[in-house]
Amino acid sequence: LCFRSVNNFLMTGPKAYLTYSSSVAAGAHSGMEECKFQFGWERWNCPESALQLSTHNRLRSATRETSFVHAISSAGVMYTLTRNCSMGDFESCGCDDSRNGRVGGRGWVWGGCSDNVEFGERISKLFVDALETGHDTRALINLHNNEVGRLAVKATMKRACKCHGVSGSCSIQTCWLQLAEFREIGNYLKIKYDQAHKLEMDKRRMRAGNSADSRGATAEAFHHVHATELVFLEDSPDYCTRNASLGHHGTEGRECLQTGKNLSQWEKRSCRRLCTECGLRVEERRTEVVASCNCKFHWCCTVRCEQCRQLVAKHFCARRD
Repeated sequence: LCFRSVNNFLMTGPKAYLTYSSSVAAGAHSGMEECKFQFGWERWNCPESALQLSTHNRLRSATRETSFVHAISSAGVMYTLTRNCSMGDFESCGCDDSRNGRVGGRGWVWGGCSDNVEFGERISKLFVDALETGHDTRALINLHNNEVGRLAVKATMKRACKCHGVSGSCSIQTCWLQLAEFREIGNYLKIKYDQAHKLEMDKRRMRAGNSADSRGATAEAFHHVHATELVFLEDSPDYCTRNASLGHHGTEGRECLQTGKNLSQWEKRSCRRLCTECGLRVEERRTEVVASCNCKFHWCCTVRCEQCRQLVAKHFCARRD
């Protein structure tokens, strides 16, 4: 994620919360890194312009892809703030022990150090939602998708427990809630992306120019949308071709996978999806890779390795001759 994008992302944060700005920046960055991982072998691969394009007033789009960008970056900010809080990085907060001592279920009670998601949610909302300065349907969609990201952090939390009792009998357990791995949140939101709901707006009422009519049409469209469901307004453009004004690089020059260990079906089809279906051909290039090899342990206590050169075949999308 380019530095300028993160700076733009932070500029609107309330001045009283500058204490948290480095966590917000790190969270936004981790969100976009996860986005790149989730879309690594797809035509739209979460380019560095994605965060800027989804928040910049003149360039705002409301596609299925920008819905994911809003959700994952919002989740990343909440996740990082929550984790930093639990680790004692902020003076103003710590573990969530509000339920400690209560019976949680049969054979266990609340205790330990639960991750303070309420704090993470509150502060991330102040930073992330402040980016949205518009008052139109796009603004409502962006705010809704920000919330989907925050709800994803809560929905994936895990219960961790510690046994107590005579001779480790585990007759009673103390349990607390902790954040899942961020990858799990990324996987969860990727499913939400695949199931995203397109808002069908009454265009006649929207064009009427009457703000009350326009608000009514928007409220009606949101009426059947669930709080955990990603929403979008516009169909996605053709990501096969380059569009500089929208920040899309096209798929020419992109790497795809044909061979390799433990490839998923989705990865195995990446050359077809990125190259042939986009009117490009698959080109094999052999590149030299230098890696450590023949490593030996020497007493005491070093490991010495040789540097081995190896030719590796990689595949890329290229124009047809």
